[in-house]
Amino acid sequence: MRIAILGGGHGSYAAAADLTEQGHSVALWRRSAGLFGDLAEHGRLAVIDHAGRREITLDTVTGSLAEALGGAKLVLLFSPAFSQADMARAIAPHLADGQTLFLAPGTLGSVAMARWVRDAGCSADVVFAETGTLPYLARKRDAATIAITVRAKRLPTGVFPAIRTDDAMACIREAYPSVHPIEDALSGALMNAGPIIHPPLILMNAGPLEHFERWDIHNEGTQPSIRRVTDALDGERIRVREALGYKPYHYPLRDHYESDRWMYGDAHDRLVDSGDWREHIDLHQHRYMSEDVAYGLSLLVSVAREAGVSVPIANGLLEIGRAVCGGRFVYGERTLADCGLAGLSASGRDALLANGWTS
Repeated sequence: MRIAILGGGHGSYAAAADLTEQGHSVALWRRSAGLFGDLAEHGRLAVIDHAGRREITLDTVTGSLAEALGGAKLVLLFSPAFSQADMARAIAPHLADGQTLFLAPGTLGSVAMARWVRDAGCSADVVFAETGTLPYLARKRDAATIAITVRAKRLPTGVFPAIRTDDAMACIREAYPSVHPIEDALSGALMNAGPIIHPPLILMNAGPLEHFERWDIHNEGTQPSIRRVTDALDGERIRVREALGYKPYHYPLRDHYESDRWMYGDAHDRLVDSGDWREHIDLHQHRYMSEDVAYGLSLLVSVAREAGVSVPIANGLLEIGRAVCGGRFVYGERTLADCGLAGLSASGRDALLANGWTS
């Protein structure tokens, strides 16, 4: 299968290596093509995982969206949620009938991007989907080396519009057999683990993060008091899901630490042992703040408000994040209104999620 991977982050490089090794034809694109370095010339990407180190040659490494998207059946969008508006406008002229666009995670970007693509004049018959986390726990070691610590075992995925779920699942499963369908795109957005695990870890470790050059929030940064806050925050997410009628299994984050039932299976110890998450985190710029707090928590609070669910932990962490960032986040925030879902009746919301933008 021809797969376009749009983005230059850890997840994009992991997908490029992993899917090429599976036998797919992969086109890796990033906006700043100069950052590819030598990878743009020879296409060789080194991957390190449980099987050791080896080199994989990618089919296409490009700065051209037309080249990347041409002939692609599956399009992977692993870039941050705050880049989705620009990305939608950029890809709109190049999309073609029959393509599936997979966001991991999405922060309801599947709904928002579908609208932005349409508003940009694209009439191609495409479908969007989003899941709760990246398919990989991975970190780039250098410009042409990706270390994959864990591959996801379960990827709960919502599709927009939901009436196209079977089509989207059939396509995505060719690359990721671990996907399984859930109700719709909003259900998929409310499976996003980033806004649950990362805000307590960075905000309650703000002192060490600013003091030490490198700090592992998943190792010494994960203490019992922080875990209790994370569990309380996750409880709010689950209550919002229940209020909207979404069914379990809700992938409670405690299972990430305590069992093998979670999306990555029994992965926490391997994440810590890898050492790849001992890193420098700029509290103003890092994706944990700009995406997981500013976009993820903002969306959760917005959905909770519409659902009539009290979420004091989410609200409190969001306000602390705003204060840490001097009152506003660098890329703004995300709400249901941004995605065109605010103020709808329950039946109106469900109809839109099921059928997509019909006008």
